[in-house]
Amino acid sequence: MRRNGWHILEEEGRYVLARQWPPRFDVAAASGFPPVRPARLARQIRQDLWRKFQHLRGFSPVVEVAATEDGVIVRAGGRLSGRTPADTETRIRDLLDDPAHRARWMICAGEDA
Repeated sequence: MRRNGWHILEEEGRYVLARQWPPRFDVAAASGFPPVRPARLARQIRQDLWRKFQHLRGFSPVVEVAATEDGVIVRAGGRLSGRTPADTETRIRDLLDDPAHRARWMICAGEDA
């Protein structure tokens, strides 16, 4: 389903937010989170991912949130139509693991209802 220029896939245990469809992870990193509302978490991460990589030519963000027994696993990254700088995956992982970002995302995403 497409909303406000974003493709959204919602299915049991999985939420995907992408600018282009089908989603493609040319570069990505993953991190675990406690149970939260996947749509809100995905939107918050997508916004910060875009802020960090908007200068990267041809970058189109993708965020996938998958449910696990203990919470959710987020895979964030995206599609690149150009050269990928060597440190891009590390920079995405650093963003996902940054305590300040995580605290803000958790406030916005709240606990899963």
